[in-house]
Amino acid sequence: MIEVNGLTKVYGDKTAVAGVSFTVRAGQVTGFLGPNGAGKSTTMRMIMGLDRPTSGSATVNGLPYGQHKAPLREVGALLDAKAVHTSRSAYNHLLAMAATHSIPKARVHEVIEMTGLEAVARKKAGGFSLGMGQRLGIAAALLGDPQTLILDEPVNGLDPEGVVWVRNLVRYLAGQGRTVFLSSHLMSEMAQTADHLVVIGRGRVIADAPIRDIITGKGQSRVRVRTDQPDHLRQLLAGRGASIEVPERELLEVTGLDPRTIAATALENQVMVYELTPLVASLEEAYMELTKDDVEYHSLPAAEVAHS
Repeated sequence: MIEVNGLTKVYGDKTAVAGVSFTVRAGQVTGFLGPNGAGKSTTMRMIMGLDRPTSGSATVNGLPYGQHKAPLREVGALLDAKAVHTSRSAYNHLLAMAATHSIPKARVHEVIEMTGLEAVARKKAGGFSLGMGQRLGIAAALLGDPQTLILDEPVNGLDPEGVVWVRNLVRYLAGQGRTVFLSSHLMSEMAQTADHLVVIGRGRVIADAPIRDIITGKGQSRVRVRTDQPDHLRQLLAGRGASIEVPERELLEVTGLDPRTIAATALENQVMVYELTPLVASLEEAYMELTKDDVEYHSLPAAEVAHS
């Protein structure tokens, strides 16, 4: 378990993290989201003891990271895949890490096989592609068979097979009762991987909830309705308090009423409906809505760029 309480980090006149508190529980994958500059990496670094907080605290498995006698056996982390001795081979990099915690060589071979590095294990890490560097970083995180994993953008640079592999790996580890905390900018991947989300913006927590609650909690339910009497049905549904858009002639998009109520209204008034489809918001839509006021850097719409 990871417990973060009132964590704050100030650099000069800039507050990178402002009183962040959350808990990452065992047995589930917790995703960590936020715009660029929101404070995600700084928060992860403070959890790992790499940055000292201005105030507040963070513990992993009950202790600050630096107080664990064998931290690799407690916490596996991937924060910077480039943090390797570039002239060492992948094998020797992992072997040197293993020696610090009396981890047997057999475990080094095991994580090399687990992460698909057998073919490049004796090659210098400095020549690795971004994807292979990520695999080496994940191998290092898994080396001590830790109870807790902290992974910052673990699928960065991986091919589709590698992305699926990471997804299955973290789901498997969480299923074993381990604590898994990961960040990613890939909303589609996070939607398939995470059970719970912590979202921060401008250094503050703006959401901390199960992923399903975050997706469904931003806005009312929407339903797509096709009918040959759109004007009549629109008036009926508006009378029940619905908000209605008309994307095309016989299509209504209804917000604020559930499908059962729409169907009952149409039946009572003898209006034929030939499509009634609930529209489920995507994680990307929910995320954009959550963070719209917390994005530090805004891009211009394409049309404005073309005319600028």
